[in-house]
Amino acid sequence: MDTTQHSTRGGALVGYRIIDLTQMLAGPICGMRLGDLGADVVKVEPPASGEFNRTHSLAGAYVNGEATTFLALNRNKRSVAIDLKHPSGVAAFKDLVRSADALVQNFRVGVTDRLGIGYEHLREVNPRLVYCSISGYGPTGPYRDRPGQDLVVQGYSGSMWSVGKDGDPPVPGALWAADVMSGYQAAIGILAALLARGTTDEGQHVEVDMLSVVMDAQAQELVTYLNAGILPTRGAEASAHAAIPAPYGVYETADGWITLAMCPLPALGKAIGVPRLEALTDYDDGVRFRDEVYRLVRPAMKARTTSEWTAILDAHNVWCGPVYTFADLERDPHVVATGAIATVDHPVAGAVRMPAPPLRLSGTPAAIRRPAPLLGEHSAEVLGTLPGYDEERIAALVAAGAVGAPGDRGTRRAQ
Repeated sequence: MDTTQHSTRGGALVGYRIIDLTQMLAGPICGMRLGDLGADVVKVEPPASGEFNRTHSLAGAYVNGEATTFLALNRNKRSVAIDLKHPSGVAAFKDLVRSADALVQNFRVGVTDRLGIGYEHLREVNPRLVYCSISGYGPTGPYRDRPGQDLVVQGYSGSMWSVGKDGDPPVPGALWAADVMSGYQAAIGILAALLARGTTDEGQHVEVDMLSVVMDAQAQELVTYLNAGILPTRGAEASAHAAIPAPYGVYETADGWITLAMCPLPALGKAIGVPRLEALTDYDDGVRFRDEVYRLVRPAMKARTTSEWTAILDAHNVWCGPVYTFADLERDPHVVATGAIATVDHPVAGAVRMPAPPLRLSGTPAAIRRPAPLLGEHSAEVLGTLPGYDEERIAALVAAGAVGAPGDRGTRRAQ
């Protein structure tokens, strides 16, 4: 059963205002996580069409005209539509910055400076502002102007050669790990800078680049290579990671697939009835005899169903688990029991189901407090909190095209 995770209780970041100038994945997930924790996240979008994900949805999927990608990554935010190329729009934006604690943006390097809203520009407007920039490769170096997209960064990082077997092409990851991890690192950086501001009373520039993040995520492999000269080496049999001893990988069963993680080979041999494995008692035997282990385990696993093997392997303390589709995941009893899938009511899309916030705080819980906003839905509401912005002035900004009104839904694709 779905769990609706609305909450009127304040989160840990209540009282903080975050300006979200981001698009696509790495930036929006950072803003969304801060919103889950209670911050007032104000998403500033161009009035004509809004953020990229409003009009470019995953697999072309829309719910009542609302892009699933935007719904997924922009809960707990308010939308203000401002034209940052319009002088009056920039002036209104800077007034908004005066009320903010932090800002996060993931434009290409140099774009915010050209718009007059880079760190040095906004530091003059609000010296206490924490300004976070997410980029592909950072503000310096020969790659500073290259596009920082998840797959491209995976390629640069060396990670694709850690999976598969010798002779296979590079294997990219299915998760948008470079994007998501970069968004999380940005959130950590923003929180740290806000904490430091409590002592210094000054903001600072937080910079996160995707390549550095993915390199950091491979610290074990890179430290091993850089100091011992050992590269992850693929074998003749497919492995889930070239640096981890066999049987680490995915195996076909009688009715599906199962994963086997790191485990003592004797315990595995006893569980699946392969005496040869029971003789491999040294941890490094999984490396020395890697291809042999895979060749012995693969046919043995086809003898039983995934659920049968899971029960047997659990009894022998062999780490394992089924390989799910999304449909399997949705029905899983643990996912159901823990309320890992939440439902939030959207004014256009209706009841939208999505993963619940993964953070648990006992005193200031993370929660879904509002759905993803309509384009410009909160323009008047947010600007109305600023000094000097009465209804007449806001209406004038809307009439001039500097600010978008809630009815300006942008260029959206059909349902």
